[in-house]
Amino acid sequence: MEAFLLKAGQLVAALSLLVIIHEFGHYMFARIFGIRVDKFFLFFNPWFYLVKYNPKTKKWSFFKDKKDASQPTDEASKSEKATWRDTEYGIGWLPLGGYVQIAGMIDETQDASKLSAEPQPWEFRTKPAWQRLLVMIGGVLFNFLLAIAIYAGITFTWGEQYIEFDNATAGMAYVETAKNIGFQDGDIPLLADGEKINVTDHDHIMKMVEAKTVTVLRNGTDSVNIAIPDNFLFQLNDEKGFFAYRVPVHVAKVVNGEAAEKAGLQDNDQLVSVAGVATPSYTEFTAELLKNAGKEIEMGVIRNGESTTVKITPNEAGKVGVQLKPITDIYPTTTIDYTFLQSIPKGIEMGCNQMVTYVSSLKHLFTAEGAQSLGGFGAIGDLFPESWSWYKFWTITAFLSVILAFMNILPIPALDGGHVLFTLYEIITRRKPSEKFLEYAQTAGMLLLFALLIYANANDIYRFFIK
Repeated sequence: MEAFLLKAGQLVAALSLLVIIHEFGHYMFARIFGIRVDKFFLFFNPWFYLVKYNPKTKKWSFFKDKKDASQPTDEASKSEKATWRDTEYGIGWLPLGGYVQIAGMIDETQDASKLSAEPQPWEFRTKPAWQRLLVMIGGVLFNFLLAIAIYAGITFTWGEQYIEFDNATAGMAYVETAKNIGFQDGDIPLLADGEKINVTDHDHIMKMVEAKTVTVLRNGTDSVNIAIPDNFLFQLNDEKGFFAYRVPVHVAKVVNGEAAEKAGLQDNDQLVSVAGVATPSYTEFTAELLKNAGKEIEMGVIRNGESTTVKITPNEAGKVGVQLKPITDIYPTTTIDYTFLQSIPKGIEMGCNQMVTYVSSLKHLFTAEGAQSLGGFGAIGDLFPESWSWYKFWTITAFLSVILAFMNILPIPALDGGHVLFTLYEIITRRKPSEKFLEYAQTAGMLLLFALLIYANANDIYRFFIK
């Protein structure tokens, strides 16, 4: 339950940030062009809202019916100049997104019947097409800029640290789906369709998944070719990843008074077997200790390059009292540090690379496996780790910001891309779609999006509770 709440909290925090930045992009361009914005809400507020602030009255209100929302005063309606005080700011209760209600614009917040009979100079519909176009792409632009800013912050704060596959002598641990097509724990990735696989390539996983053949080094000597089936990406859908580095068991410190000290283990020992079973990585090591909890066993040790054994008794929890070295202290590690100025172009590079990789992966979506892989909030929340990590939180948030930017620019009515499409049509043909047409298109787009939302979350329910 604790892990679920932590994931849910990270999801809400990330989505709240992304929604606020997205809507702020629309708001900023609207304000630049003198368009009045009536509402700025995080989350939707059907029937009632959680909190609202009105700058003109300087009043806060809580948990009230949305019908009490004040309308623009006559004085505001007569004014040709819009200000930030015309906007009511609030938080809704339905965390499916957010919105800005822009005066004179047909969208999910208002239809043609709610527009004033006489177009006003501060309304969206009275502005030139190029200004309306910028208002529409403002959200997408700000989401992509946010991703770049996060990536720049990540590289500035943590730099880049990586271990070349060739240096990871214990190889990789593969998920079960990968093992089913021929991968084995300990395999070291070498080539994807004959091209060297570099861990520094942002899309090295995608290259392997989409290759016809992946070549690995097995047992330190043998090159083995593994055929990758079509749509292997979606076979991995229920797995968390593809592979991970296997971490050899090296002792960083022996805990005083515990079984390891009594058995004579020392700092820097490498633990290679438990009760006669080889334990080349932490995963096998902990599993074998748990099997032999409370029993006296022999443990294989490599000390100063020589093999030896010790007799040791794991406690009832399968622990022996050692602190282990992280993988970065075991293998040669390359670290690249970035100054603030250097992190900016790196952030741009990472943001663009992530966008290209994501867009290229969408070709798989238009298959039976792709449709089944669609996920809703459960799948998104499952991206976050079960323990808190700022690095992982910001990495996932940046990735989601890229996704939100791209998905919103798709030419679907009710999305920003739909408004962009109609505005481009107006610019090219010099004919403006009627307000009724825009209203019908908006309704159709909303129905399509709701259907996709229901389908994606139904997939989550099926995968998590039925499959």
